[in-house]
Amino acid sequence: MEFKDYYTVLGVAPDADDQTIKKAYRTLARQYHPDVNPGDKQAEERFKEINEAYQALSDPERRRKYNELREQYQRWQQRGGAGEFNWGQWQATPGQQVYTYNVTPEDLEDLFGDASPFSDFFGSIFGQTRREQVARPRRGRDAELPVEISLEEAFHGTTRSIQIGERRIDAKIPPGARTGTRVRLAGQGSPGSAGGPAGDLYLVVRVAPHPLFERDGDDLTTVVPVDCYTAATGGEVPVPTLDGTVRLKIPPRTQADRIFRLKGKGMPHLERPSEHGNLFARVKLVLPEPLSDAEIAALRKLASERPGRQA
Repeated sequence: MEFKDYYTVLGVAPDADDQTIKKAYRTLARQYHPDVNPGDKQAEERFKEINEAYQALSDPERRRKYNELREQYQRWQQRGGAGEFNWGQWQATPGQQVYTYNVTPEDLEDLFGDASPFSDFFGSIFGQTRREQVARPRRGRDAELPVEISLEEAFHGTTRSIQIGERRIDAKIPPGARTGTRVRLAGQGSPGSAGGPAGDLYLVVRVAPHPLFERDGDDLTTVVPVDCYTAATGGEVPVPTLDGTVRLKIPPRTQADRIFRLKGKGMPHLERPSEHGNLFARVKLVLPEPLSDAEIAALRKLASERPGRQA
């Protein structure tokens, strides 16, 4: 049988007090809990070791017995481990059982099924584990469901019909939602047991890319075509927004890639939908369509008259 050093598992000294042991257990249990590491078998095995170590060291009588065993085992190792170690004197009384409370019995069953979460070493020394049989109200587990929406839907807010088993739910997605936003549907997760409340369902939003706008938080950026005449002499151009088209004044001598800020024409703030980010319009110079021969001739004449222009 393999000896387990529970102090090493928890990363504490053999003379650590109860508070130190409890703190170490809580820190490690949070780090390696299977709910935090879904599908990670190594984390699951580590969590089992941590829980087992705390079960052994948190009970005064079990810790006393374990300390005596550990001391004798270390002396045997120091003598070179000659012969077989005498495990017999440390065996639990036949039929002896221990309760487990640090992780609730329901959680142990959820995490590890009917299999024992404890090693043969623990069972041999302290007895077989027994779980509390009294049904306790338990909250159902939370669930997640991905949902994709358009940028227009993120701007105005939208709804999605979600089918969960035989239930159909119309879920509201608020204005300002962005990729990664989690929309909580209280009580729509897995049902509870023994009268416990149901868990929650979280819709995890993904906002699809848009052909006209790039998003950065609550701000949007778009490209605005401006013909060379308007850019040179000034004028107005239409600018698309998610709330309709607006007119943008272009001052004379506007260069390509100049950026204009349209205040409050961006996305609504998720927490304060009456507040909006900005829309940034970047100028892209284009030739007028169609461009006549007369216009081309006039442009050539103007170009030839510019100072420093080489023919």
